[in-house]
Amino acid sequence: MENRDEELWRIAKKRVSFKRHLATYIIVNGFLWALWYFTQGHVDLGDIEDHKVPWPIWSTLGWGIGIAFSYYGAYHDNRSGNIMKEFQKLKDEEGK
Repeated sequence: MENRDEELWRIAKKRVSFKRHLATYIIVNGFLWALWYFTQGHVDLGDIEDHKVPWPIWSTLGWGIGIAFSYYGAYHDNRSGNIMKEFQKLKDEEGK
């Protein structure tokens, strides 16, 4: 890999990292939801009689926010492209 484009390599690493993060998210949250489903009503909840919201929702939503940011960073974060556009714009203005 002697002719590796460093920018493309960085993007590829981010995308692979996102895919691993997503797989982990799905596996762990799937396990938590299954645990909740199969133990529902079999766990002593103490004084709490009426559970309106399943407890795995909190990990799913909280971690889901992190997944969304990870996705954005891997597939839509084009900071270096924006920097190059702005640099070219300034360079063109300077030439006028």
